[in-house]
Amino acid sequence: MRPTANPPGEVPLSGATGFRFAIVVSRFNERITSSLRDAARVALREAGAADADVEEIHVPGAFELPQAARCAAETGRFDAVLCLGCVIRGGTPHFEYISAATAHGVMAAAGESGVPMAFGVLTTDTEAQADERAGDGPDNKGREAAAAAIEMAQLFRRMGRPPARAGSGRPFGFAAGVDTGPAGQQL
Repeated sequence: MRPTANPPGEVPLSGATGFRFAIVVSRFNERITSSLRDAARVALREAGAADADVEEIHVPGAFELPQAARCAAETGRFDAVLCLGCVIRGGTPHFEYISAATAHGVMAAAGESGVPMAFGVLTTDTEAQADERAGDGPDNKGREAAAAAIEMAQLFRRMGRPPARAGSGRPFGFAAGVDTGPAGQQL
């Protein structure tokens, strides 16, 4: 067997050169989500994405991920968006509400924007389970989200989607300094 540069079981990533990515990451459970983010960044870099082609967007919690992901996608600046977060079950139904809303929201944002979105949101019963999924190595779910984002960006490009452009499209939120009314007229 031929030796590889990657640890056993880890598939080398490639094909991210020339693509732009947004990483939307939740600050809630930050120790876990920062590990997911770091693994995603390493994977994108390993696959050939330039650091300048990867933008990080921080949100308060998992519930806000779909909103920011959709906003990022609508700018036209990204070929794919990675959504990274962590929801750990507690003693109330809150876990189910947030987990379901986040998953459905990311899928809706992807469908409405037409930009692929990778779901890297951990939904675990315990902090130990979250640690396992955010640890070093090929099983880190941030790395897996990056791999999915790369694959989907490549697929969309093959299907004729034009490349995203840095600084293209509209800025996050409303156009800077311009308020518009219901019909889009400037106020």
